[in-house]
Amino acid sequence: MSTVLIIFCVLAAITLSTAFLTIFSRNPIHSAIYLVICFFSIAGHYLLLNAEFLAIVHVIVYSGAIMILFLFTIMLMNLNEQDEVHKPRFTRLGAIVSFCLVCLVLIKIFIDSKPIVEYDYTGEDYQSIKVLGKVLLNEYMVPFEFASILLLVAMIGAVLLSKKEKLEK
Repeated sequence: MSTVLIIFCVLAAITLSTAFLTIFSRNPIHSAIYLVICFFSIAGHYLLLNAEFLAIVHVIVYSGAIMILFLFTIMLMNLNEQDEVHKPRFTRLGAIVSFCLVCLVLIKIFIDSKPIVEYDYTGEDYQSIKVLGKVLLNEYMVPFEFASILLLVAMIGAVLLSKKEKLEK
């Protein structure tokens, strides 16, 4: 067995186990920590594919920024188990049936998919940060700016929602 295959299997096991622990953990803080570990293991998969830039961006954006925002949201909401509304069994059963149906559809799509027969090689290296920057800031400038405005509005909204209003006497 090659070293890359062993590393892949270990990373896959970590990714799947932490993903399931994220879903099934009752404590939201533990779920967030499991999700961070899952994100780091996915970044390890990117490294195995020689996509170093994508791995670093994944760690910075997901494991850094988004998970910090997620943790702040959890702490802001102050979730307690006694406040948690328990779902009726019918709702749980519906969720399980929906999950199984989606899994069956995805498995059917995966089985029926055909491999790419021909691969057109353009010779351009999209791993290069220089080429990626040119593509991002020339061809995709407008969506890039829309995304930055959307993130700014979301940040302002989060600050306004967390702001405590003063009670007038």
